Amino acid sequence: MTTKVARDAPGRGKLRVWHLIVDKTACLGLCYRVMTEATCNGDGEKGWKWLLCLRVLIPASISGGSAKGESLVRLLLLVGPIQAQIQQILLEKLPEHFDSPPSLNLTDDVARLVINQFRWLDFIVDSVGFTEKLMEVLSISPLQLKKEIIGSLPEIIGDQNSSTVVAALEKLLQEDSEVIVPVLDSFSNLNLDDQLQEQAVTIALSCIRTVDAEHMPHLLRFLLLSATPANVGRIILRIREQLKFVGVSDPCVSKHKKLKGKSLANSTEASILDALRSSLRFKNILCEAILKELKSLNQPRDHKVIDVWFLILIYTNGGSLQKHAEKMLKKKIMDGCFRETLFDQCIYGQRELVKDYFPSFLSVCECLLSCKDKEARDFGIYLYKLLFEEFSDTYPRQEILGALVTHIGSAIAFEVSSALDTLNLLTSKYSEELLPLSSHINGILDYLEGFHEESLHKVYEIFCRLALSARSCPDSNSSSIANELLMIIRKQVSNSDMKYRKMGIIGTLKIVSTLGDINAAATFSSSQKSNCQEALELLKMSLDSCEKTTLLLILLHDELIVLLECKTFQPAIIEWIGKHVGEFESLFLCDLEEGTLPLKDTSSGIKGDLWMNLDGDLSPICLNILPLLSAPSQMCSSSLQILPCEFLLLSAIERLTNQGSLGGIDALLGCPLHLPSPKYLIGGHWKNLMGLQKQIVCFSLHFAINWTRELLNAFITQVVGRVDCITQTTRNETMIKLLKRLRNLVLMECLLNACLQDYPLSLPELHNFTKPPDSFLRANRSMQREKRSSERMVSESTSQDNKRRCKKDPETSQKSNPNEKLRQPTIISAFKRAGVVISQEVNESSSGQSSNGGTSQSIKNQDTDSTEAGPIDISAELKVLDMQRFKFRPLNIECFSMLSFSEGRDSCCSDPAAELPLHLYLLRDFHNKLDYLSPPSKQFPAICSVKASPGYCRVTTSEFLSKIRPLFPSIKKHLYCAFSVLRDGVETCEEHWTAQSTAAGNPDIPNLVFSKASAATFVFKEVLCCYSKMLSLPELYLQTNQPILRDMLEAFQPIEKPDNFVSGLNPLPTVGNLDYLYCGVYSSLEEVLETACSFSFLLAAEVLFTMQSLVNSIALLLEKSTDVNGKNMYGGSFQRILPFLRSKLGLSAHKLLGNNWVGEDNEIGGKNKGDIVQKILQIYLKNSESTSDLLDELACSVLPQVPSCKTENTQAAAHGFPTLCPTMFLTWCRVLHEENLEILNKLVKGVILKSRGNIQREAAKDVLIKLLQSVNIVVSLVNLCKVHDKVAMHAMAVKYGGKFVGTLLKAFNFLEVHFQAHNDIIIQLVKELQKATRIIQALCSEAKGLKRTMVTSKIPATKRSMERFLFHVKALLHSTSNGCTFWMGNLKHKDLYGQVVSSQVYANAEDETMVGGGEGEAAAAHMDGEHEEQENESAREDNVG
Repeated sequence: MTTKVARDAPGRGKLRVWHLIVDKTACLGLCYRVMTEATCNGDGEKGWKWLLCLRVLIPASISGGSAKGESLVRLLLLVGPIQAQIQQILLEKLPEHFDSPPSLNLTDDVARLVINQFRWLDFIVDSVGFTEKLMEVLSISPLQLKKEIIGSLPEIIGDQNSSTVVAALEKLLQEDSEVIVPVLDSFSNLNLDDQLQEQAVTIALSCIRTVDAEHMPHLLRFLLLSATPANVGRIILRIREQLKFVGVSDPCVSKHKKLKGKSLANSTEASILDALRSSLRFKNILCEAILKELKSLNQPRDHKVIDVWFLILIYTNGGSLQKHAEKMLKKKIMDGCFRETLFDQCIYGQRELVKDYFPSFLSVCECLLSCKDKEARDFGIYLYKLLFEEFSDTYPRQEILGALVTHIGSAIAFEVSSALDTLNLLTSKYSEELLPLSSHINGILDYLEGFHEESLHKVYEIFCRLALSARSCPDSNSSSIANELLMIIRKQVSNSDMKYRKMGIIGTLKIVSTLGDINAAATFSSSQKSNCQEALELLKMSLDSCEKTTLLLILLHDELIVLLECKTFQPAIIEWIGKHVGEFESLFLCDLEEGTLPLKDTSSGIKGDLWMNLDGDLSPICLNILPLLSAPSQMCSSSLQILPCEFLLLSAIERLTNQGSLGGIDALLGCPLHLPSPKYLIGGHWKNLMGLQKQIVCFSLHFAINWTRELLNAFITQVVGRVDCITQTTRNETMIKLLKRLRNLVLMECLLNACLQDYPLSLPELHNFTKPPDSFLRANRSMQREKRSSERMVSESTSQDNKRRCKKDPETSQKSNPNEKLRQPTIISAFKRAGVVISQEVNESSSGQSSNGGTSQSIKNQDTDSTEAGPIDISAELKVLDMQRFKFRPLNIECFSMLSFSEGRDSCCSDPAAELPLHLYLLRDFHNKLDYLSPPSKQFPAICSVKASPGYCRVTTSEFLSKIRPLFPSIKKHLYCAFSVLRDGVETCEEHWTAQSTAAGNPDIPNLVFSKASAATFVFKEVLCCYSKMLSLPELYLQTNQPILRDMLEAFQPIEKPDNFVSGLNPLPTVGNLDYLYCGVYSSLEEVLETACSFSFLLAAEVLFTMQSLVNSIALLLEKSTDVNGKNMYGGSFQRILPFLRSKLGLSAHKLLGNNWVGEDNEIGGKNKGDIVQKILQIYLKNSESTSDLLDELACSVLPQVPSCKTENTQAAAHGFPTLCPTMFLTWCRVLHEENLEILNKLVKGVILKSRGNIQREAAKDVLIKLLQSVNIVVSLVNLCKVHDKVAMHAMAVKYGGKFVGTLLKAFNFLEVHFQAHNDIIIQLVKELQKATRIIQALCSEAKGLKRTMVTSKIPATKRSMERFLFHVKALLHSTSNGCTFWMGNLKHKDLYGQVVSSQVYANAEDETMVGGGEGEAAAAHMDGEHEEQENESAREDNVG
């Protein structure tokens, strides 16, 4: 037997080693027998056997040297003929040494020495048998040896029999999960093919649920490193489903500090996160799979804590996917998928775990707090609070406060507000803990001038709490906070700038609310004075600082009113406020003698009279408006600006001191007003007044209006409030007087609107408002444009007259005013020429000039008033007055309870129509408040810096809804009252309005008329608009507000049960359920619509829009009614009625479009009617069974029948849509373009999503057919330009045609994939679209030649889209070539009708672009919008094959 072992000994020559081995070969036989005998002897010779085994297993020295060679057994294993027997003997003898203690060294452990003999053998003769025998021994080995063998398997087995090894290891794992770590190491080190690798991954995935927590990091690391594009989704899914991340932390986790960037050695959760983080850092495929998996989840119940950690880890690692993780986290929070409980489990009680990721969590908070969406900001506030509570160390809290201060310094209103809310929340709970950190937020006080009023309130509240906590804490030395705050406020109050004094007043009253609170215990500052004394000093200081500034006094009074309503002050402070308002009588009231003025004198040439005396001869006093306004002292006239707010403060003090009753000042409710005589409001007398006198009349009405509004605000509490000391008789009398005052209010606002329309001027501000609303600015700009245009016409006519006079007598014109050429134009005249509304002070100065007869204003007034004023409708919209409505005192929400009051019992017969103007006034104010509360549209987002008056913003939406909840039946009653007036048109007693107006003390104005039809129309519209606005409030669908929603629906139920209406539903909705109530409201509105269609298109459209809001509210209710587990409490029933109501809504819209409304063109107005038709058409399209089919029918069949000009038979057109007339044709085309583009966008998005997966052949064909249908629609719409040759039509075709082509380009990858299977449809699509692109090219060329800017502004974007489309078609045909040929050249310059334009001649007339040949034909052209550029590009284009 000869054996050659080719191994080189270290430091030996190859020949010497060979001879050494040959010399030893003679001893192999003897060694083999010794080994056999040693392993076969009995137990009595155990010691000798053990020594012998060690001798044959331990490597021996070579020739007595120190270098180690191979052991005897390993040399025998390298002999091929005896290898199998040696392996079998060793494996069979191995169990005898299982009882070796684990602490033995390797040289003394026989079992481990035996296993070492099998490592890195040059060859294995019988690999299958050896592997099977080794697996048998492995199955019975002790745990420690089992781990040793498993870990050595890659070195023992090599690349052979991997399937057997994998199967055996899987079986071992099922029996004992303790060997998971070496098994995973073996899987990683074995050279497995794809199939075995997938098997190994499957084995590892099956262990996630059962593996011990300490082994979980190794398992996760193996799985994530084994991820491939084929299995990454399965791995992530199984990890999400089976990883129990919460509650697996080691109970013996150490509390010691750790180095930065290192995880805790004894924390299992930290090890898991570290394994996940390291794996995600280097494999983007894992991050993408996680984001894709989370994107597919849309229910809160499907999300787990590990999802939050996945996103945090991706965000922490940074890189290109950091922004994606941030967006995903934000979206999940806004969609309600990530609830607060998930973050509680992540952070609460896990301080040491979160510590490493604290910067990432803080960055997430910063991102959320800077979002525009309120939901995200609220969640950011919660996360800030959670981090602050969990991390009690100084450094994390400093970082949190620093981030909040950064938000506050961003100057973004909503971000500043949310950051201040967070600080306010922290100071309310942890003010004492924030004292040592106050230096980090004191810098906010240096930038107070950048805050708005709402933010100032929050800032001062934060520091007041800190100062109070500093004084109450005995160990604190932070009294400097209070001293610094007081010092800043005193500086602001004494500042000459009104802006700083305003800030000081807000801060002063905030401190007063803290000091003057009856429950305040601690001393605020370090002085020896009591809290009450300091509060009184601050009040006196603030009052002294704003005595001469009216707006600051108004602010001071309003803030005091709010504090009195929400705080309980000490008696001394209430007494001081009472003394301050005690001067009200001497300032504003005048005594009467038997109900008449003692002296009748004139003020500034204007005679006064008593208006609106509700108490008659019994009234002892009157409100002295006209004398104060006409007084020479500026102080007297400016005091009227604080009249309403001082009265409201007086009423608040009266209620506090008189158990809620206003009996001590009830004479003010019925007392008359001393105003200019009503005769000055008649056209003949009005035109004779000078400018200053007209100003006095307007200002008198303005102050009277706001006085009356505050009367309503104050005395409505005596009717709706729970005041025990008021009898029912007093309530009834007060209610009647309030209705009369409301009638006075309607009259005075109508008169003031008429005066301002004739004599525009700026009214004094009676309410502290930082900035006019956007509606005022837009209306003011439009009004000034109209004013400038009218003045331009007057000036042109005047200049022509002057030229004619100059021609007649030039010498006289020069002598009449020789210094006219040298006169400098004044600022006032420049303002007037620009159409600027002149303020109060400027009007006073200009009135002096007009009295001399030298200004153009008097000429203008004479021209305007040369004729008698026309009739004034008491119910008309007050457009001029509404532009300055923000300066008025707001009505409180409690005033809306007057909608349920009635004066009918005092009349000769019941005529509810006589009260319609009163209800209309309240409904309009109700509508304005709903506009403020409603969520802003995407086109006009809310500007948080612009806040309305306290009547708007002092109440939340939920509080507003709860206060108006009892009024729903009354609102419905007014709707049907107005509808019956419009439907029946029955003439009732005409004296009712006049009689009730006279009873309310209203003066008789001849040109003031009352139209029941007009009032009923406006009431009908306002009720429907308010109902739609309420249905759009998201807070209405909260679980706590569900009873309010139910009451809203119950109030508008039909008289008869809607059984016939719901008969088409199966199963029928249960009576009393929300779905049944929705059907009832819809059937009620549908009945109103049926009747309204017979007499008014405008009212029928309003009903239709309300029905749309009702249907949309069902979808909003389904969205808001999803619980944490993803279940919807209304899902089953509403899923049936929603498509049912949508189909009925589409039919109703079709009916409106099919009615003939010729007679109402003058009533509605062209522009308004176009907007209404547009909305109706959108409802019709969106609620049809198939929007795309309906679009195809309208664009291809109906619109081509409309003539280009209006004829006598236009309205009776055969297409069945009388509203589709030439005047409305552009509206129809625009809506069809927009809807078609929206459908194409949805198709393209669906195509992009489907292209990521496998789409079936039939499904692809359906998509292509829909794309072809959309192409046909746009081709038909663009082709209409040939008949309707209007510039607006051309601009629309270019704009939407370019957008359509640009959107279609996104689907070309899908077209390329399915070209071989559906090339006929795709080629037809390209050919059809080219018909539209050629027309668009002609439109672009024509527009540029004729310089039509409306069209040319849209050409560049459209041109780019069409050029890209051309090359996409070329690439598509080239990459999917099946015999088709593509040519590209220059288009001939043709006009819209296909005629060649002679201005451009091409050398080759046959170069017109075309595509053809092969199995199909297609046509594509380089549709260049400007023919001048084509010569420069011809060389490039002609060479393209």
